[in-house]
Amino acid sequence: MPTVETVRGPIDTAELGATLMHEHVFVVSTEHLQNYGTGDWWDEDERVADAVRQLNELKALGIDTIVDPTVWGLGRYIPRVQRVAEQTDINIIVATGLYTYDEIPHQYEHRGPGLALDLPTDPMVDDFTRDIRAGIADTGVKAAFLKCVVEAKGLTPGVERNLRACAATHRATGAPITVHTSSHNEAGRLAVQVFREEGVDLTKVVIGHAGDSNDLAYLTWLADAGCLLGMDRFGLDIYNPTAARVDTIVALAERGYADRMVLAHDASCFIDYFPDPAARAAFQQVQPNWNFTHISTEVLPALRERGMTEEQLRQMLVDTPRRYFE
Repeated sequence: MPTVETVRGPIDTAELGATLMHEHVFVVSTEHLQNYGTGDWWDEDERVADAVRQLNELKALGIDTIVDPTVWGLGRYIPRVQRVAEQTDINIIVATGLYTYDEIPHQYEHRGPGLALDLPTDPMVDDFTRDIRAGIADTGVKAAFLKCVVEAKGLTPGVERNLRACAATHRATGAPITVHTSSHNEAGRLAVQVFREEGVDLTKVVIGHAGDSNDLAYLTWLADAGCLLGMDRFGLDIYNPTAARVDTIVALAERGYADRMVLAHDASCFIDYFPDPAARAAFQQVQPNWNFTHISTEVLPALRERGMTEEQLRQMLVDTPRRYFE
């Protein structure tokens, strides 16, 4: 049987169950934490315990797996996630890749084919591949997919190099890809353009944050190209209100695209964009539904009321995530 790597090790893909395809356990910059966090807004044991509580609550609502695209640039630190995974029954799947809207880190900038330090292979590809095949650092935890970004700035040299490095790693390992995109400028089209040039299997690509758009022509173009649509920012009404997101999913399902959509919130147990309690409380007032429970308690009932069938909901939550990892 096909397997997929999780923080606790490989499992049969049939055990993935109901899966949210774009969530974060922690989004915490190491430099931010080391310089300004300790003793102020961060307590390691408290944050781990709170993450366990949130994920256990999600498990009780019927969600079995979260897919966590936290990579370099978002503060990936696997030992902390391991502590959480040891205390919850939810499967946590982690990624490799790079999160940047523009330039790549200086640690990669001058090394690679044709660069100042001319190497036979791109060290980004070497590192991503090692994360998938051998494991991340010395944790023994293997990444199961790749993460890259195309934002409003488009294909800057750094962004394009990152996409092509992820594509090369995909070809070498078979690992699928999730790409964060800016929907307002249809950045998913740029990702498809590069991935086609690189020979990527587009059925193994999630166009992240596609659900920020209600443009059916754009969304069906992506789906017809073979990609999966990340309807994955439920609760972030500043990008697209829940009611509009529901309308778009229903319209796409009516056109036969239920098996091309996956669901999530893009939420986190803790994000240091709003580190201290006052900042977190203020943001929660503005975006009260941006949490792990919104889909289970409000979105799925709304989709059922609009006539979506249990088979269609299962496609988005169970069958399509499983197919992505197989």
